[in-house]
Amino acid sequence: MSDVAAPPVKGRGTRGPGGSIALHGALIVASLVAVFPVAWLILTSLKPRDAWQSSTVTLFDSPTLANYVQVLGETGFPRWLANSLIVAALTTVIGVVMSASTGYAVSRMRFPGFRSVMWMLLITQMFPVAILIVPIYNLLAGLGLINQFPGLVIAYLTSTVPFCAWMMKGYFDTIPTEIDEAGRVDGLTHFGTFWRLILPLSKPGLAVAGFYSFITAWAEVAYATAFMTGDDKYTLAVGLGQFVGQHKAEWGLLTASSVLIAVPAAVVFLLVQRHLVTGLTAGATKS
Repeated sequence: MSDVAAPPVKGRGTRGPGGSIALHGALIVASLVAVFPVAWLILTSLKPRDAWQSSTVTLFDSPTLANYVQVLGETGFPRWLANSLIVAALTTVIGVVMSASTGYAVSRMRFPGFRSVMWMLLITQMFPVAILIVPIYNLLAGLGLINQFPGLVIAYLTSTVPFCAWMMKGYFDTIPTEIDEAGRVDGLTHFGTFWRLILPLSKPGLAVAGFYSFITAWAEVAYATAFMTGDDKYTLAVGLGQFVGQHKAEWGLLTASSVLIAVPAAVVFLLVQRHLVTGLTAGATKS
């Protein structure tokens, strides 16, 4: 009697034709859901001024760049853009420096008040922006920083530095302490070890901290609305409110401005993308 070969047993990672079709179908639907708002925003920005009010849904209705021309040439958008770039750049640079140095200190050193600092970094992230606006406003008013870029930068740092410092502390914990010891043997100070040995190994963590700080300052609305009162000091988040009237919103101008606002954020993401991917890979493989 001949032996009958047993049917092959499917592994846990294998899928049948039905499973593959369902998986790819779900991925396609999810991709369409994610892309649809962006595509609709771009298409609306290219329509004539009042075309969005039409009851007929069309993808291209006499596409024109009139909205972009009006936004760039007849509104305060260029000034708002410059203000936002200044605030976001200052927040990013100062935030990365403070969070990296703080994260390294709490990762490598044990000093009086260490636990208090760790609790402070954690607890400050628990308060919503709505609760913090009034006390921060009073502090900035006492310092004469209302309607000043430094005041807005300080307000943003109160939310970016605690999160980024906590994150950088976790990243520095993955770097072997033997590197610090080798630096000290070579005669480097704590700062020299941090600057010359640790920071070059921390580019993925710095990229995440910088990207988070930039996006926080670039897209924030509440602080900018409360602290910036002059037309010449408006950031993009506040300036876009000028396109919304009591009875009508200029959707053509709003969508065109939204597309333009997304460009700097996309550029920053592309610049740090390689380090972001490297950071995710390193975090997944380190023991």
